[in-house]
Amino acid sequence: MAKTPVRTRRSGSQLSPEAIIEASLRIAARGSEDAFTVRRLGEELGADPTAIYRHFRDKDELLLSVADRAYGEILEGIPGGLAWKDRLRALAAGSLRVALKYPAVASITASRTTRRANEFRIVELILGAVTEAGLDGADAALYYRVVADALLAFVGQAAAYVLFAPEIRAGDESSWRREYRMVDPERFPTITRLGTELAEVSNDAIYDVRVEALIAAIEARVASLSGDGGRA
Repeated sequence: MAKTPVRTRRSGSQLSPEAIIEASLRIAARGSEDAFTVRRLGEELGADPTAIYRHFRDKDELLLSVADRAYGEILEGIPGGLAWKDRLRALAAGSLRVALKYPAVASITASRTTRRANEFRIVELILGAVTEAGLDGADAALYYRVVADALLAFVGQAAAYVLFAPEIRAGDESSWRREYRMVDPERFPTITRLGTELAEVSNDAIYDVRVEALIAAIEARVASLSGDGGRA
């Protein structure tokens, strides 16, 4: 009787850092939260889990490398030749798209710095945008951080949210049409008056307003510097 073929587990020498990163992203794209566990990666790669550590010092190094690879996907979606406002808008849109594609990655790394090539490219993009707008020196550095941190905060929150169980999300999302519509109108008159409008606000609208507010803040700072004799 012929024996059933047995899948041979690959050794660390047969893997590559890129193969491991891609495996983590595949797991994350399926909505799994265990994209960085060596056990799950070993299963995905058909390899001994300990072989992962031949290419990455520890789980944190893998995490940051995977995050930087995701940043590369953001950059790939930004067309060349855009003016500074549209570069920031494209960065914002791409950041949210990739965060929702890999929520387990974005939710963990939103408060981290990868210190790798694609992160440096995003920093350069934002700094280039704010200097093109008319800021420089300390102002450019500050507004770069304002933009970067605001985008990371939103996409990290959005990514973390989609990892909750569907019933939890459903309860949160229905609250605007249920609990918030049932508050005591004497204690919460403004909530009562604007209850319908509150229920109709979308996350896309919130994000768009946030991005436009960042752009407006940059323009306002440039105008104030010009009025004070600073750089126009």
